Amino acid sequence: MTSMPDTTTQIKDTTANPAPLGLLGFGMTTVLLNFHNAGYYELNSMVLAMGICYGGIAQVIAGIMEWKKGNTFATTAFISYGFFWLSLVTLVLLPKLFPASPVAATNESALATYLSMWGLFTAVMFLGTLRLNRALQFVFGSLTILFALLAVGDFTDASPEFKHFTGYEGLVCGLSAIYTGLAQILNELYGKIVLPLGVVKK
Repeated sequence: MTSMPDTTTQIKDTTANPAPLGLLGFGMTTVLLNFHNAGYYELNSMVLAMGICYGGIAQVIAGIMEWKKGNTFATTAFISYGFFWLSLVTLVLLPKLFPASPVAATNESALATYLSMWGLFTAVMFLGTLRLNRALQFVFGSLTILFALLAVGDFTDASPEFKHFTGYEGLVCGLSAIYTGLAQILNELYGKIVLPLGVVKK
């Protein structure tokens, strides 16, 4: 009886890279919120809508797509920050929807603790980017600083000047995420490095 030869089947992933969607959802929403923090306009429905739709829902979708690709880091990052935006919008809206309820109110100390937890999470995620590329290192590093500044601002009831400075730092963080997302799109489309990401040698 003749035995059948062993065969190897290779499965090629032909699905799109969801990372630019997640990075742009995060970056564009962060920029628009921090124009408010920098003092250019009051918190308004435009920022809240972006927080729900693009910063929130779009990032969660990107995270689910990364899960299907087996990317634990991106799955955790995009889904977590997607729900961060959704929770932040909820924190803003709850007191307005239920003004008489003490549960809906969030004092500055509680908000500072909330921001501190996100800063701690981001700092640990930053360590993960040391295995990825310089662009992501800048995004997560600047985001860690942003959460720290926001938390300090709420813990200490900081001056408007400090909060405006925090807003400018947030603009840098958001713009770096936009750059990283667009760089991945253009580099893939042109088949070469159009916008460098600073790949780390492992």
